[in-house]
Amino acid sequence: MTVRRSFLLASALSLGLGAPLFAQGTINVAIVGEPDTLDPMLSTKDVVSIVTQHMVETLYTFDSKWNVAPLLAAEMPTVSDDGKVYDIPLRTGITFQDGSAMDSADVVASLNRWLKLATRGKGVADKVEKIEATAPDAVRITLKSPYAPLLSLLAFSNSAAAIYPEENQADVLEKVIGTGPYELAERVPDQYLQFVRFDKYVPREEPTDGAAGKRGQVPDEIRFIPTPDPNTRVEGLLAGQYDFADSLPSESFDRVAGSDKAEPVMIESFGWPVFALNHKQGLLTDRKIRQALQMALPIDDMLFAAFGDDKFFKVDGPMYPEGWPWRVENGVENYNVNDQAKAGELLKEAGYDGTPLRILTSRQYEFHYKMAEVAKMALEMAGFKVQLDVVDWATLGERRNDPALWDIYISHSPFLPEPALTDMYFKTSRIGWSEPEKDKIADAFLAEPDPAKRLELFGQLQAANFDDVGFIKIGNFNAVLGKAKTLKGVDPTPWPYFWNASKE
Repeated sequence: MTVRRSFLLASALSLGLGAPLFAQGTINVAIVGEPDTLDPMLSTKDVVSIVTQHMVETLYTFDSKWNVAPLLAAEMPTVSDDGKVYDIPLRTGITFQDGSAMDSADVVASLNRWLKLATRGKGVADKVEKIEATAPDAVRITLKSPYAPLLSLLAFSNSAAAIYPEENQADVLEKVIGTGPYELAERVPDQYLQFVRFDKYVPREEPTDGAAGKRGQVPDEIRFIPTPDPNTRVEGLLAGQYDFADSLPSESFDRVAGSDKAEPVMIESFGWPVFALNHKQGLLTDRKIRQALQMALPIDDMLFAAFGDDKFFKVDGPMYPEGWPWRVENGVENYNVNDQAKAGELLKEAGYDGTPLRILTSRQYEFHYKMAEVAKMALEMAGFKVQLDVVDWATLGERRNDPALWDIYISHSPFLPEPALTDMYFKTSRIGWSEPEKDKIADAFLAEPDPAKRLELFGQLQAANFDDVGFIKIGNFNAVLGKAKTLKGVDPTPWPYFWNASKE
């Protein structure tokens, strides 16, 4: 597609002029908003992961069953008997999008940058003794103590341990240079990001299996179109403007299902909405006030308001749903108490002085906002004064980095294959939840290699979260996405990828 054609497409979309004619081989994807960065090390936002996984790669990734699989690594690492040394062989013949060849020096520099700057990297940094090149095509990670989730962290596209050229390692990158199957050709803020095939990309030879195996470079172009309003995403999908639309309102399910152009995609037990609490400063540094907050929330009403029909959600306290190996029941007696009177008594005991409880949320994920509205009413019944700060998603992402600006921010997470990928359990996370006994449990959980013992420790960690109110899981929800009936080769996943997508 020419630049002129690109401009006309963006103009038509922004002006709402109906479905333009698309070049064959272009996949048009409506996302929830403009990514605030194209450096996935610096963000835990899903919208950043969705876009950037097409242009940058990590040493490892996940297959369709959430097993860790090699990507830029040649194979799985050799791990020492004491669990402290990981020897990682690298693929050869890999080229960056600036034309340079990838080698171990690039990997070492990138992983050190990840430890310094990335939320998840900083969480493990104090456990890393050193990262070194042992050959041009091999690196070694030496830990101070065993760290069981290391490979899952290295595989995650969110706060990703992305591999960049050694020469491109500034704290803030002027340009993101990766090894992925697509590269950025053009970006018009708030209109589109145009990705085209990287002609020197070398895919893996194994069959495609989730994000693992061959990444096929099937589309000529992938175009991500920021579409903050969820109803606009629905209408664009139904009109044929979009081949794929992320995060649709649950009430649109039946309408999309009745379309002759599109169909809904529902991912069951997709994830969990969360009230992330500020432990660094402000009201919620007081444990009794946190407990009052947890006690006052009407979970059933919040989920009904958010999703409208219980086929889209489940009132469920454990951190993992039925059928997951991490499912434990510890502490769930403190879930969904829904007692505003008792919460009010706790507020009085805490000496609450009427300082506004600031809830930071966005309407780009409409279910976040609907939960906030219901929570506000219940919390005010308990005696809180509540201030809803409603902003766009990019602004929320900026403000949550400053603990002076919020007491709660509302987000959500897919259910992840490794609990340690949820960084809020750990004192290094953005929310800053640190309590001595909990921290001991968390450290033991990270160091323990035995799966049965790790499950027992995770149960203790879940109980600590309910007791100390580290953060609040609201429930389970099913995600509703939408795709054109002609679109093939897109797996239903929390972070959809389109390198194998095609249109009939």
